[in-house]
Amino acid sequence: MSDTIAAISTAPGEAGIGIVRVSGPGSEDIMRKVMANCPAEIEPRHMYLGSAISSSAGMADANAKAEPIDKALFVYMKSPASYTGEDMLEIQAHGGTASLKSILRAVLESGIANIRMAEPGEFTKLAFLNGKMDLSQAEAVIDIIKAKSDLSLGIAEAQHSGRLSDKVREIREALLDILAEMAVDIDYPDEDYEIDSEGANSELVGKLRWVMADVDELLDTASIGRIARDGVRVVIAGKPNAGKSSLMNALLGEGRVIVTDVPGTTRDTVEESASLGGVPIVLVDTAGIRETGDKVEKIGVERTTQAIAGADMVLLVLDGSRELDDEDSKVLEYVEHMSTDHMLVVINKEDLGNSISEETVREKLPGVRVIRTSLVGSAATDAAIKVSETIGEIFELGSINTSEMNIVTNERHVQMLRNAEMNLDEAISMLQNGEPMEVAELSAHYAYDSLGKIIGEDVGDEILNTVFSKFCLGK
Repeated sequence: MSDTIAAISTAPGEAGIGIVRVSGPGSEDIMRKVMANCPAEIEPRHMYLGSAISSSAGMADANAKAEPIDKALFVYMKSPASYTGEDMLEIQAHGGTASLKSILRAVLESGIANIRMAEPGEFTKLAFLNGKMDLSQAEAVIDIIKAKSDLSLGIAEAQHSGRLSDKVREIREALLDILAEMAVDIDYPDEDYEIDSEGANSELVGKLRWVMADVDELLDTASIGRIARDGVRVVIAGKPNAGKSSLMNALLGEGRVIVTDVPGTTRDTVEESASLGGVPIVLVDTAGIRETGDKVEKIGVERTTQAIAGADMVLLVLDGSRELDDEDSKVLEYVEHMSTDHMLVVINKEDLGNSISEETVREKLPGVRVIRTSLVGSAATDAAIKVSETIGEIFELGSINTSEMNIVTNERHVQMLRNAEMNLDEAISMLQNGEPMEVAELSAHYAYDSLGKIIGEDVGDEILNTVFSKFCLGK
């Protein structure tokens, strides 16, 4: 008999509603044990209002004596019409820690055979194992939970709906037809195949190239997918007291970083996540770059240079009220090797004058985008809007239609696609070089297997355990 599992499925803390989730053959019996005056006939997918009671009540004739834990709504779902594909019970009570823990304790102490606490991600793992979703859809569940922006949520929802799965299956079906043709050639080697300047089996080569083009098209979205998942890493750099921390606070809409007129206030990198125009952003405020004898500030400058090296984009803040000086030149040295395509120069303190021209900046950084701002008072809001819109334009993320595009965000999927690409390339080369069909077929089959692992075909326990260990308890 399979286990019945239970867990609190809502985040810890105070909330209007909290949910205890149960899955397994004992779900219906648990409802009868922990719900006071449970109806004799339980209608699946029907919501019942009642009191959750401790397991000490046990038998039905003791219900009247039981001390209620909390008022709750009970929903029983019969297999296979449930999230996991098994019998399930959800108890929706008030979202207090004590209430939910007491209800969970009552469930676990209900006397039902083989009942235990669920492991992280076990409900979704059951859904995968019971065919309610494939592995890529299961992985999208955690992406939905962790989504920090409209963009990342839209991509995760699309993947959860099965769009990526459908595309992977489409590619595999095309590859399976090619594998069938290759098998015929192996079994009947005397059959004639078209031979041209590209070598033997040019028809098969052409078909494999079409499959490889589809794989490459998915791989080309990986950079967008990484940004959607992790955010555009934007490092704010500049000399001390140029306005870096003020810009970060304006972009976040809150006073996250201490701002003073004393140079060197920021000694370390400060990171915050935000959503600007629906695009996920990781803002990194840094210590001002300059020569310093202060040991702590020197460490901060070193971390600044490390942050710049790992940035998707640099916001270079200049004090526009003064001409470029040696400290500005020091900053420019650190960024001049970077592509100006992913750089924005913010000439700040427009309210105090315009001592730096855009032409001067572009002489140092050819082709760089330049905007002027003031971060004083209400002007800071306008500056934040201008900067965030420019970031969106640079990465062209606002034009992504998540309802139509397949975007790969999962590193495991990227690795499997790369494996498939490599194997397809090998198969094509082998066919062109006239190597035995058996060898080329083996490489093509490896590609087919790699694509299958994206959706959960022939994956081992190690992969499954790794995937579902990333889930929270109760999901």
